[in-house]
Parts: sequence; structure tokens; C-alpha cells
Amino acid sequence: MSMALQYGYIGAFVACLIGTLSIIIPIPYTLIIFMLGKWLDPFLLALSAGAGSALGEISGYIMGFLGRAFVGDERKKKMEYALKVFKRYGSVTIFIFALTPLPDDLLFIPLGIMRYSFIKAFIPCIAGKILMSLILSFGGRLSIGLIETIFGCGESALPSMLVTTILLALIIVAMFKIDWEKFLAKEKDEEK
Repeated sequence: MSMALQYGYIGAFVACLIGTLSIIIPIPYTLIIFMLGKWLDPFLLALSAGAGSALGEISGYIMGFLGRAFVGDERKKKMEYALKVFKRYGSVTIFIFALTPLPDDLLFIPLGIMRYSFIKAFIPCIAGKILMSLILSFGGRLSIGLIETIFGCGESALPSMLVTTILLALIIVAMFKIDWEKFLAKEKDEEK
């Protein structure tokens, strides 16, 4: 956090890049964006954090792209069918995964294996990451002062960070509680 604040927008970019590069070890880059929202311009923060996040997520695409050589022919045929289906809803799906706490790597690795268009994957990814970062940065800007006032944190960042972490965890849990399969099925039924 202190590195990101010390280096401003470049620090936010690097923190988000590293945070999304790590597939195995999660780094709470969303918390960093939220906290930086108090001190940095939310729009510039969203651009830098969103770009860093999107570039980090694309590492999963590259892993899948390079890993295709290790996929058997039968699996490749099944992937071709999935690619046909994905061409219809791909951009929307990528945008939703980038915007929400859904695990992006579970999407980007198969996209790379399927040889889904890099540009068609990157544009909705960066758009979703910028919007997510904008929401988080404005959330931080608007709520950290209120949290400090309510809990009497003043200059001490620890209580503010704890409350922010708890609030962010509650939001993420709420996002995971949504049954996305039912939600998408309901949307599909309404289209008919």
C-alpha cells in the first residue's frame, strides 16, 4: 500500500499488474485501489489500475495460448465447439468477469487455449477492469473519510484498513452468493 501511494498512479499500475499476474497467490489489489481512492484522482486511478489489472489478467490468456501444444486432439475439437458458442456471448462474459470478483483466470486460460481473438478478449477486459477500478476508487474516496469519522481513526490507517477490508469482503461474498447460472438462465428466458 505504501509503495502504491508513494509512486501514485504508476504504483497503482504496478500493484494491480502484480496482483492479477499471480494465479496461485492472491494479492488484494482491489483493496489497494479502494484505499488509494482517498488520495488520488479516481478517474486517473481507474485508468492506471484498470490497465495494470487487464495486462496482468492477459497472462492467463498467454499461458493458455502457449499451453495449447499440450492439449490432445480430442480436447481441441471440443474446444472448437466451445469457441463457436463463446463467439456469441464472449465479449459480455469477459466484461462481466473483469468487472466482478469472478475468477478471471478460469476464463482467460481456456480463451488462450481456444485461440480466441486476443483483441476481442483484451478490449472488454480492460473496459471491465477500468470500470471496476473506477467504482472501487470512488468507493474509497466517498467512504474512507466516513469510516474514519465513525470509528475515530484520524491519521491511523490501521482501523480504516480493517473496516475497509471487512466491507470489501462482505461485497465479494455477496457477489459469490449470486447464482450466476440461474441469473443468466433467467435473462435468456426473458429474451425468448
